[in-house]
Amino acid sequence: METILILDFGGQYNQLIARRVRECNVFCEVKPYNTPLEELRAMEPIGIIFTGGPNSVYLDDSPRVDPDIFTWGVPILGICYGCQHLAYSLGGEVTPAQDDSAREYGKTVTRYDTGCRLFKGLPEEGVSWMSHGDYMAKVPEGFALTARSDACPNVAIADEARGFYGVQFHPEVNHTEHGVDMIRNFLFEVCHARGEWTMGDYKNTAITRLREKIGSGKVLLALSGGVDSSVAAALLAEAVGPQLTCVFVDHGLMRLNEGDEVEEAFAKWDLNFVRVDAGDRFLLKLAGVDDPERKRKIIGEEFIRVFEEEAKKVGAVDFLAQGTIYPDVIESGAGDAAVIKSHHNVGGLPDYVDFKEIVEPLRMLFKDEVRQLGRELGLPEYLVSRQPFPGPGLAIRIIGDITREKADTLRLADAIFREEMARAGEDRNANQYFAVLTNTRSVGVMGDGRTYDYTLALRAVTTSDFMTADWARLPYELLDKVSTRIVNEVKGINRIVYDITSKPPATIEWE
Repeated sequence: METILILDFGGQYNQLIARRVRECNVFCEVKPYNTPLEELRAMEPIGIIFTGGPNSVYLDDSPRVDPDIFTWGVPILGICYGCQHLAYSLGGEVTPAQDDSAREYGKTVTRYDTGCRLFKGLPEEGVSWMSHGDYMAKVPEGFALTARSDACPNVAIADEARGFYGVQFHPEVNHTEHGVDMIRNFLFEVCHARGEWTMGDYKNTAITRLREKIGSGKVLLALSGGVDSSVAAALLAEAVGPQLTCVFVDHGLMRLNEGDEVEEAFAKWDLNFVRVDAGDRFLLKLAGVDDPERKRKIIGEEFIRVFEEEAKKVGAVDFLAQGTIYPDVIESGAGDAAVIKSHHNVGGLPDYVDFKEIVEPLRMLFKDEVRQLGRELGLPEYLVSRQPFPGPGLAIRIIGDITREKADTLRLADAIFREEMARAGEDRNANQYFAVLTNTRSVGVMGDGRTYDYTLALRAVTTSDFMTADWARLPYELLDKVSTRIVNEVKGINRIVYDITSKPPATIEWE
């Protein structure tokens, strides 16, 4: 299978590069920049992409790849730091920008040499997304300048004879006009990819790898009933069948009637299904805790402890499986990346886990790819298209400390919001929507009497990959109906607000 090798230097957009390559139906794998060269060469890549990163290549402790990679005769595309690394390694000079005008951040008008294969078929001018404070003062011998901006004459460089290309901007992000076309040109015009890889191929490869890894061992899967864990369950069932036990932990922070619905849905599957009612246990651990990171870590550790107990009942379980996907990983922090929030199944894991290994078959996939894989596995559409729900559940939708009364209040309000979204047909337009019980109380008047109750926030977003998102423009009539119903039907709420913040700067969840 033809493969594009992506070498990761720690940049924030790195996994988006892989996603763009896959969208072109070309298989790719992401490897750390310091992976042994023999391992990388064994992959027989048809092309290599150097990612961005936060470092300066001229510093002694900056990450660098083994220079022998430039002798393979394989095309290379360097992005941002990857571009500077390429130039520096081949005899160019990279220095800090001499003044503020040479530093470029954000949307930048860029002019391209469309005679270069990387920019073939593109307009001669467009907007690119820059994020660099270093400057290529001298390009290596054999390289031509193929793109420029007002502040920088060497926005892109190319050695067409060797198939080496570098761009100071980020073609993988949506902000760069025709960025995907540039990546496509590298794949097909430079690397001569066939573009035959599909999610069906990924499914078959993943099943094979799971069988090799698990062997005759037993697997315990954390099954929430959401899209990610359901697809992971189907994939593991296909791979190891009766060796799999799915444990659904009802931590008392699920949506209205969700525990019963999950049990009913999976009762028909050919799986070992175990439901654990642990609401009292989780609420006791969370009592008095108002910090969101602590909530996630407490829930993450308690999940593991419950799984360990259930594993002992099953007997000799070797692997813990999780439906972790890449947005979970990147937001929890990896390498030099910042911790946005620790997901309960990533940054929230305790230091010691009583299993041989954790298996995460979806770890390299984005949400839309997970849904596509679910369809390949034959999962019903209602399950594949299900609304995302975080593992910590309502715990991170209740701002401040958590009580059973607050959870019950939010459950009812959230159910009304979801019901009215479906009635209005807006559930097909918003990719995620939910209610948040804030920790703010305000004065109101109901029945000619004064109230002092909680403010409830409604949140609805549109997104394709859950890495970025825009707030959904819901009809005023719908918001009015939801507000009226919640205030009248749910005790303890007297004010409704609608969140109109995109991601970034906000995250989709409030905590």
